[in-house]
Amino acid sequence: MWQQSETYPDPAVEVLDQRFLKYRITNAAVERLATGMRFGEGPVWFGDGRFLLWSDIPNNRIMRWDEETGAVSEFRKPSGFANGNTRDRQGRLITCEHGNRRVTRTEYDGSLTVLIDRFDGKRLNSPNDVAVKSDDSIWFTDPPFGILGNYEGVKGVAELPTNVYRLDAKSGEVEVVAGDINNPNGLCFSPDETRLYIVESGSKPRCIRVYEVEEGRRLVHGRIFVDSGDQGAPDGFRCDADGNLWAGWGTGPKLNGVMVFAPDGVAIGRIALPERCANLCFGGAAHNRLFMAAGQSLYALYVDASAAVRT
Repeated sequence: MWQQSETYPDPAVEVLDQRFLKYRITNAAVERLATGMRFGEGPVWFGDGRFLLWSDIPNNRIMRWDEETGAVSEFRKPSGFANGNTRDRQGRLITCEHGNRRVTRTEYDGSLTVLIDRFDGKRLNSPNDVAVKSDDSIWFTDPPFGILGNYEGVKGVAELPTNVYRLDAKSGEVEVVAGDINNPNGLCFSPDETRLYIVESGSKPRCIRVYEVEEGRRLVHGRIFVDSGDQGAPDGFRCDADGNLWAGWGTGPKLNGVMVFAPDGVAIGRIALPERCANLCFGGAAHNRLFMAAGQSLYALYVDASAAVRT
């Protein structure tokens, strides 16, 4: 059974490149905040309420962890087999729902607004992960994972390719920004929004692709940023304020956890976890606490890095 390290520095936090030393806090250890989920995903921090939300996909619910008390509760059930979550620039929750094959927004009064569930008259597959740009546009991936069976969603038929979409939240206009990625998964922008990172889950080996963002809305010059080879597989991720990519990682006892990549693509750090980390985010009072949704549990680690976008 996993136990928190009783010594500092925590051996679970590994320095692979000297550049990672500035981000490691030597007297901070990985903590397990909650357990008992089936497959955790999509953590998002609410700084104004001092709580974290994350998805427990197979249990069809969104969970809540409160920083002040440590209490764990259900935020929403059923959740539409929610997966990825983020906040828009007005602080509202944006959610990818596997089961309902849509992207929704939770309004201030708790009601749900369906932002998109179709493209060209066809149902989306199962929106997976989502990022909101500073112009309020909503970018999301749409692989078929939630319609492959009845565990992470509802079994169904794919009607569209596995696209990456940009939704203009003001006009409702939607467009395909990438149609050449085999099962796109996690995505995030660089701090200056000139790059968009996207996991290609269907490639063998799984890889992280990076695109230049042209005129704020088009993806050009796509290339492989990280080829995982036989060293595990990336999932969801976030950039810190310095442009480093903190990526959920698996699978296998020696691979599970988080990998950290510098802007040049070099692996500089690793956080070992007993479970595969599916996604993560920064939060806490100083936005320097890394929250990691990993399989059946939620973990956290204080680091000397902060979120590129504070929520």
